Amino acid sequence: MRVFLQHPPITNESPRYVQLTLQPDLFGGWELLRESGQAGGRTQLRREQYLLQEEAMTAFEKARDASIKRGYKIMFARGTEAPRI
Repeated sequence: MRVFLQHPPITNESPRYVQLTLQPDLFGGWELLRESGQAGGRTQLRREQYLLQEEAMTAFEKARDASIKRGYKIMFARGTEAPRI
């Protein structure tokens, strides 16, 4: 599951973005990747490990909802279900 969110640019700066990816790992757990930064600039990648899919899905939804509250808009979503807003 993946969602790409973008913040509208201020003045003539490149837009800021957040990309959240939820994927199974090789050991039967789940991995949440959080990539954020400015388009064409430096980025930050954080990885969180979860044993249960339900915990990982809850963290994914919480991160997505927090980004939306900060003004980011969903530009692209791919996964098993439609994003809940």
